[in-house]
Amino acid sequence: MATITVTKISRVNPATNSSHDTTNSLVLPLTFFDLRWVKFHPTERVIFYKLDKDNSSRESFHSLILPKLELSLSAVLRHYLPLAGRLRWDPQDTKPHILVLPNDSVKLIVAESDADFSIISGKGLRPETEIRSLVPEFPVACDSPSVLALQVTLFPNQGFCIGVAAHHSVMDGKTVVRFIKSWAHLCNHETMSLPENLTPFLDRTVINVPASLDAKILEILLYFSEEKEDVRSLKLPPMEKISPEVVRITLELTPENIEKLRERAKKESTRSQLHLSTFVVANAYLWTCLVKTRGGEVDRPVRFMYAADFRNRLDQPVPETYFGNCVFPLGCYGYKAGVFMGEDGFVNSVEIISDSVKGIASNNIEALCELYVDGTKRVKPGTQSGSVAGSNRFGLYTADFGWGKPVNSEIVSIDRNEAFSMSERRDGPGGVEIGLCLKKCEMDLFISLFKNGLDN
Repeated sequence: MATITVTKISRVNPATNSSHDTTNSLVLPLTFFDLRWVKFHPTERVIFYKLDKDNSSRESFHSLILPKLELSLSAVLRHYLPLAGRLRWDPQDTKPHILVLPNDSVKLIVAESDADFSIISGKGLRPETEIRSLVPEFPVACDSPSVLALQVTLFPNQGFCIGVAAHHSVMDGKTVVRFIKSWAHLCNHETMSLPENLTPFLDRTVINVPASLDAKILEILLYFSEEKEDVRSLKLPPMEKISPEVVRITLELTPENIEKLRERAKKESTRSQLHLSTFVVANAYLWTCLVKTRGGEVDRPVRFMYAADFRNRLDQPVPETYFGNCVFPLGCYGYKAGVFMGEDGFVNSVEIISDSVKGIASNNIEALCELYVDGTKRVKPGTQSGSVAGSNRFGLYTADFGWGKPVNSEIVSIDRNEAFSMSERRDGPGGVEIGLCLKKCEMDLFISLFKNGLDN
């Protein structure tokens, strides 16, 4: 087991911004799209960077690399000011808000690991407890939690990684990745200015949905709350300790794999109007493998969840660089495991997810919210709930802080439920990279199903 030693804990303040009067506070209300995630565990991610011989010593790291990271972090927080704040829910308010006070800051932990960097940053099987130690612990028992925590870990003479823990009600995956890419840009170019495609859009009035939907989502929060008596509590559900039996792997579906699966779906389905995007095909395949891995009774209930981006799906489009959440959870509810466990499991999964994705275009946000609330209330105890985090369109592998692009990136927070992560592949166009955490005995079966299904 690798040893992690904390060498420094600091608070990084946003650089002075003449457009924001530092004697005043900033209040940013949560929107409809933020509210679903108020009781959700933080989004956690780790990005690995290999260093060359000249830069990887302790001396070089602490005298050159760390000061650059800290300086550029302060600079990027000037643009992403809400990340220095905290969540608050005052008695007179109908919903929470982000509050940034003068001198607010972000906690940055600096640590050192004696792990083998090539293994822990690789794609093979790794103990999840070692990956989890690379992201900072997030305060779950706090009624006014901070919204971001960071950890930089050095692997002497090998490389370093950046661990990010962000409150999901403040940023969706696209915003988290844009923040990382913005930080990398300022560090690499030693500037204080961001290009337009990385500059966050902070105006909340662009989220134009009926106000009545806020109440619907706040009502459903009770289903995710440990504190039924205090609906306004911002404490997160307690996080279970990760079993030492849990391992992580990173797999790939190449463009050739995706095309092969697409052709298989066309051949096996009796329907002609399927939506066969990479997202649909990859998720259908992974979900089928996951249900088969669990095995058990064919009548047991299962559901698959994903978050759809609504930046281009509202009546008034939302800017791509919008800061916050503009995703909403959608689900495939009411199915039994047997639908996915037979020879036709993959094509059934393709048809179900295809119908769900096509349904986004034919339903407005009110109807989709109703479907989500109703589906959530009908979930039976013991349901196998699978989900996907991330996207193959975020472009995180372009985040170069000045020492080359990442060698790997992992969404750590998938280790708490049956979720897999999805991103673009590092070393080639098209296809997807998939992260997954399971107990070792389950993982062996999953890998076997995954590889055999592609070979056959």
